[in-house]
Amino acid sequence: MDSQKVDMFLISNSKYFESHQMGIIRERLLQTDESKWPSISTIQFKDPTTSLIVSILAGGLGIDRFLIGDTGLGIGKLLTCGGFGVWTIVDWFLIQAATREKNLLMLQQYLY
Repeated sequence: MDSQKVDMFLISNSKYFESHQMGIIRERLLQTDESKWPSISTIQFKDPTTSLIVSILAGGLGIDRFLIGDTGLGIGKLLTCGGFGVWTIVDWFLIQAATREKNLLMLQQYLY
C-alpha cells in the first residue's frame, strides 16, 4: 500500500491504538494489498475516551464492556453489580487499554 495513505491513516487514527503498536501497524499496512484499502479506511473504531466516560457513568452495569464487545465481561459486571464496586473502579483504569486492544483486533481482521 502507498506510504502516504498509511501515514495519513495512522495520523487520523492514532488515538485508537497504543503508541507502541503504531510501528507494527504501519509495517503491516505497507505490506497489505491496495484492494483492501477501501474496507480498511471505513472501519469505525471505538473511542477510548468515550469508553472511559461510559465506564465512569454506567460501569457498574457493564455497559462499558458491552460497548467494546466484551459481552461475557459485561454480563459478569451486570450480574455482580460491577463486582460489588471493585471491578467498576478497576475498569476505570483498564477500559481505555482494553478499547485500544479491541481496535487492534478489529484492524487485524481486515488485514489478514
